[in-house]
This record gives sequence, C-alpha cells and structure tokens, in this order.
Amino acid sequence: MKERVIALIDMKAFYASIECVKRGLDPFSTPLVVTDTSRKESTIVLSVSPYLKDKEGVPSRCRRKDLPKSLENHIIFATPRMELYVKESAKIVSIFLDFVGLDDIHIYSIDECFLDLTPYLTLYKCSPVELAKRILNKIKLETGLTATCGLGSNMFLAKVADDIYAKKNKDFIATLFKDEIESKLWTISPLNKVWGISDGYLKRLNRLGIYSVYDLANFNKNDLIKAFGVLGEELYSHANGIDETNIREKYIPINKAISNGQVLMKDYSFKGALLVLKEMNDDLCFRLRALNKKTSIIHLSVGYTLKTIEDFGFSHELSLSFPTNNNEEIYEGIKYLFNKYAKDYPIRRLNITFSNLTNNSYKQLSLFKDEEKEMKEEKYYDYVDEIQEKYGMNKLLKLDSKKEDSTAKIRHNQIGGHRK
Repeated sequence: MKERVIALIDMKAFYASIECVKRGLDPFSTPLVVTDTSRKESTIVLSVSPYLKDKEGVPSRCRRKDLPKSLENHIIFATPRMELYVKESAKIVSIFLDFVGLDDIHIYSIDECFLDLTPYLTLYKCSPVELAKRILNKIKLETGLTATCGLGSNMFLAKVADDIYAKKNKDFIATLFKDEIESKLWTISPLNKVWGISDGYLKRLNRLGIYSVYDLANFNKNDLIKAFGVLGEELYSHANGIDETNIREKYIPINKAISNGQVLMKDYSFKGALLVLKEMNDDLCFRLRALNKKTSIIHLSVGYTLKTIEDFGFSHELSLSFPTNNNEEIYEGIKYLFNKYAKDYPIRRLNITFSNLTNNSYKQLSLFKDEEKEMKEEKYYDYVDEIQEKYGMNKLLKLDSKKEDSTAKIRHNQIGGHRK
C-alpha cells in the first residue's frame, strides 16, 4: 500500500475483562463491575464487563449508585487491582513487540496502543486486516482478553475507525483509509462521537451550523481558526482526514516536573490537611532522590469542599533559594504557601508539584547553610530511601502516620488512587 497503515489496538473493557478471566468467567456473559465497594455509593465505577455495556446498556464510566437496580442482585463486584492491570498491560505490549519494533509503538494509555504497521506488511506478506487479526488472536491466546482494532492512514483515522466501527464488527476490526473518508468519516454525527471533540465544543460547533464531520470538513477554515484558535485548524484537518503525527517522533519534555495529588475521602481541617501535605511531600522527595534530581520551584494547589464562584481553592508556586531534595527544606516552602493562602474551609483536594529539576550532582555552596548538618541529613535520607525501596514504603513510617488524618499507609497500597 502507498499510504501508511496505523493500527489503534484497544483492550475491550480492560479491567473488567481481566477480572472475569482470572475468575474463569466469560466477559461477554458475566455481569461484572470493577469498583471499590468499601467506598461510598458515589464512588466511580472503573470498568464494566462487555455483557453489561453491550447487552444491558450500562455505561463504562458511571457511579456505583447509578448502576441499574434491576441487576443489583446479579452483579459481581470486583475490587480494583491496579498492579495486576499494569502487569497485564505490559504483557500485551510485549506481544506487540513480537510483531513490530519499539520505535513503531506509541502507548496511548494502559489499554490502548498505536502501532505503525507500514514497514511490516511486506515482511509478513499480508494485508493490514490479516496482520491485525494475527495480533488480536495472539492477545486472546496468551491472555484470554479481547481487543479491538482500528486501521487508518494516520493516528486520527485509526482511532476513529476503532471508536466508531471496530467495536460493532464481529471480528472487532475496522478500516478508515483515505478512500473511505467520505463514506465513513464525513457521515459521523453528532460530532462528540469523534475523538477530541467534547460536549462543550459540540455546542459551539452547532452554534456555527456544524452538525456532522462533513459540515466541519467543508466549513471555512479561517472562520474555524477565528472561533477556536489553533484547535480550529486541527478540527478542520482532522475532518478532512489529515493528521501529520509521526509515531517515531517521541515527545521529550525539556523541563520535567513531578507531582503528587489526591482527592481526600472526607473533609479535612486546616491542621489535618497540613499533615497530609507533609506525607505527600515525603513521598515526592523520595521520588525526587530516586531520579537523582533536586527542585527549585514548588507548586501547591488546594481545593475546597464548599465551592463558590469566587473561591474554589487556590494554586500558587514558590521559588526556593537553592535547588534541594531535602524533605524539611521543601516542606517549609509548602507550609509557607499553605499558611499564606489557605482559608478555614473544608478541604478535599491537594496537589504538590516540583519543577525546574536539576541534577543532584550539582551542589551550590552557601554561607547560610551548615554543611556538616546537611551531610548528616543526606546520609539519613539515603538510609530511609534504601529501606523503603527494598521493603516497601509502609515498612518505615513517621509516628504521624498513626494519626487519624494520615493517608500515607492507604496511599502506599494504591496505584492511581485505587488499590494495588
């Protein structure tokens, strides 16, 4: 083929399907939901089985309280096991590597990957659909999981092919190449079915008289740019099947940052929030030293439970005098920001970010620092880091972790806010 062939492979109901397979159950006939039942009814459902989604119409993302009452006595509830899902994702990526090189893989999320199949069609002497079938069959054989695949001339068309068409086909494979743009892409409506167009953009496009991808593709490009800025040009290009993204051109950020955030499970007071911030800072400093980095800019965001138009929280940053990865030095900065900007409202969201990272090998001498004390503190953190890295973060904790407001133990047993 003269045009490129990009595949988007998406694991069907990934978390729920894994839980079904591990129980020896068929995901397509089992009413299984992945959610933490120890939390409130308003907690988010992470995944529902294909049976619930396709046969019962249960959305893949909803709250537990919104699950159909008629099915509540039949649903199997599975507690999230994020560590397991990450391992299964790694297995699937290793299967991709049996077919294509690492440079031709772009991991989009834990359950979605783009593959550039173009160089391999001649090697395997097969069509794009045949190669996609081989990959999907191997995934099924080695993991028991079902995947869908969209094939297109670029990443955008492959994603649309998967989202709109592949999930409905018996073999879970669909194509959207350049000669299919008019018949398959332009006919899509409403526009929020298309990757990258949110409900908010849908309303704005509708106000311009744009209701289908055909309308978007044939709208005046300059008017779209006036209405949406840079996004307007991207919308116009995508509607005409144009996407210049190259999988092999990996994005490497120049100024890296690391962050730690959490949504608290209850309303926190001023004092309780400071305790959690201290624990979060300790964990983030551990990561900072593991990367052999120091930070000179800290950013703190706080969100209140009682939100108003005027005051929903705050977000401020502070530049430190010297780059550091010392827990206490950085916490002093966090405490300063918190004490200066926080109000006496119930707190539910906390986030700390370290940016402007520099290599730990560089050391700036200061007349205002006790060098002997600093060296002792560095050795202390080295010992603590070594123990926590070898035996786990919960094997060595501060006494504050015994307090009621502490979240350290719980967070160390989680990945992405959910149980490992």
